[in-house]
Amino acid sequence: MIVEDDPGLQSQLKWSFENFEVAVAEDREGAIAHLRRLEPPVVTLDLGLPPDPGGVTQGFALLEEILALAPDTKVIVVTGHNDRTNAMRAIAMGAYDFYEKPIDPDLLGMTVQRAARLYHIEQENRRLQTVHGGSLLEGLIASSPEMMKVVRTVEKLAPTDVSTLILGESGTGKEV
Repeated sequence: MIVEDDPGLQSQLKWSFENFEVAVAEDREGAIAHLRRLEPPVVTLDLGLPPDPGGVTQGFALLEEILALAPDTKVIVVTGHNDRTNAMRAIAMGAYDFYEKPIDPDLLGMTVQRAARLYHIEQENRRLQTVHGGSLLEGLIASSPEMMKVVRTVEKLAPTDVSTLILGESGTGKEV
């Protein structure tokens, strides 16, 4: 999905992604509607969207919504020339990557292909995990209530992409 308010750039991007099924949205509301209906693997998102095309408030608000509604979707933020501050902010929020204007269709196309490939690999991994079933901690032997609480917490955190710090005495099995 392409989220871009400039009709000229919409056409250029659509033409660049002729190997993909492309939906185009020009504002936040249209993007959310497409996201809910199509569940695209990759979104290119221009941060400057109406009603604030000169600013980035709508773009960042949409990025947050996309990540909340479809956390597996890979968002590539398209920024203005020399706008690395906002690009890095978007990455910190959870965007997959960023791309600076002016647009080079080949380079942006490779970035989109990489993001789509990663999305499909992650989907396949989840499918295989479901097929093989069971807990990721099947071989762990634990019976104390404290350790069972740790196991449940680890099972909740395992499918996410979150850094986790485990504290404890030396030799208590933190590396398991």
